[in-house]
Amino acid sequence: MVRFLPAPLIGMLSLMVLVLNTLFWAVPLFSVALVKLLIPLPAVRQRLSALLTELAERWIAVNSWVLRVIQRAPLQVTGLAGLRHDGWYLICCNHTSWADIPLLQRVFAQRIPFLRFFLKQELIWVPLLGLAWWALDFPFMQRYTPAYLAKHPEKRGVDSATTRRACEKFRTRPTAVLNFLEGTRYTAAKHQAQNSPYAHLLRPKAGGMASAVAAMGTMFEAILDVTIIYRDGPVELWGLLCGRLGRVVIHIEQRPLPPEWLNGDYANDPVFRAAFQAWVQQIWEEKDARIGRELALD
Repeated sequence: MVRFLPAPLIGMLSLMVLVLNTLFWAVPLFSVALVKLLIPLPAVRQRLSALLTELAERWIAVNSWVLRVIQRAPLQVTGLAGLRHDGWYLICCNHTSWADIPLLQRVFAQRIPFLRFFLKQELIWVPLLGLAWWALDFPFMQRYTPAYLAKHPEKRGVDSATTRRACEKFRTRPTAVLNFLEGTRYTAAKHQAQNSPYAHLLRPKAGGMASAVAAMGTMFEAILDVTIIYRDGPVELWGLLCGRLGRVVIHIEQRPLPPEWLNGDYANDPVFRAAFQAWVQQIWEEKDARIGRELALD
């Protein structure tokens, strides 16, 4: 019934429910996070981390329900068989829309561990959400441009070190780490500026993935190669809230983590770096071809 309301009204109602849901769960989440901050005992902190994750899963479950109610078309998802809620997974995915993360949270809920993803350092200042991400041990990244690194070579490798430190926190509990290898959402302008060799994707950046593999590679059961395809075109945040999201295909492929990637030095070994990048580029070529085949069906 909600879907038959005017889109702006759906958007306002959805936004109101999501804000109220966030405020509701923020109180217990921040309370537990404060206790965790004040108590230095590792065993206690591990228990509190588990409680924080449970609270976050309930928060996200309500958000997912709201978005499912207003979506015009059902999701088409393949590849969920065999996933475990108590496993360790590294997820690599293309990045097209603000809708990507809510969709992934909805698809993977209770099928794999609570989804954590790499965030730009500036996002810690987002009201409520920034503190929530910090409390839940989301890894914040300080990315540097090539021009900045040319002037400050001492900053090279800082991103990788940050990734390793963040991933070390996850060694003691089942975790799913999401990495958008493109580093930013796809747009036609970015695609042209990059002179991307892919028809539907930006160039992948392998460094963050290599750092996650170096920190936790022996624990990851599989790489979940996720491809999100918006058959009716992507929507941004307001379009998502207004129920304008059309047909979406999500394909999940479990890939084994090649053992030769576990002990390499991506930052300092150019041979290893070139081989790792070639492997990532092969994954991206297959992903690009899959998107092309799916879009050709229309």
